[in-house]
Amino acid sequence: MLNKKKAVIFDLDGTLVDSMWMWKTIDIQFLGDRGLDCPEDVQIDIEGMSFTETAFYFKERFKLTESLDEIKKIWTSMALDKYKCEVPLKPGVGEFLTYLSDQGIKAGIATSNGREMVEGVIEALQIGKYFQVIATSCEVPAGKPAPDIYLKVANELSVSPEQCLVFEDVPAGILAGKRAGMTVCAIDDEFSRERETEKRELADYFIYDYYQLLNGNGAIS
Repeated sequence: MLNKKKAVIFDLDGTLVDSMWMWKTIDIQFLGDRGLDCPEDVQIDIEGMSFTETAFYFKERFKLTESLDEIKKIWTSMALDKYKCEVPLKPGVGEFLTYLSDQGIKAGIATSNGREMVEGVIEALQIGKYFQVIATSCEVPAGKPAPDIYLKVANELSVSPEQCLVFEDVPAGILAGKRAGMTVCAIDDEFSRERETEKRELADYFIYDYYQLLNGNGAIS
């Protein structure tokens, strides 16, 4: 999987950290506070959208009176405590990041989330030292499944797309990595488990956790 790869780029939610449950909870609470139900199709509709694109979607669909900045500020406040206190790394992430660092393989994060929340969870989990580049979809013209965010991270890492391995947990993210010309490994996550067949079809590889990539000596199996 890492043959001829000079960089590994990770999505954040559902890929590096176990946090997708949190966002569904926040959506339900946010809409409930405004006397609205959270439709079942919301999570699929917003898959891959940037933080700003998601705020626009909510404002338009639910006719919210708050501005985009106000919506994002509310979500950030709701999420930060959970990110800092309730969100763990996915199994095997720490060991895999250590392996990449030991091998001199660059690492980056390409996330649809907001910058403040990304920095909060990375600081809480003490993994910032492993990443040379962290970028959000709000910093590029279009969110996933467009390839923009992955191309941005590769460019800032000074590597070509074909030299990158991407880890993603949802189809929109997998498509973004593939459209960027990168090799993509899909990872299992409870939130998207019912779409495993689709994820396997879109990605080059599929794993249930990062321990699958490591043997007992902390090296790639």
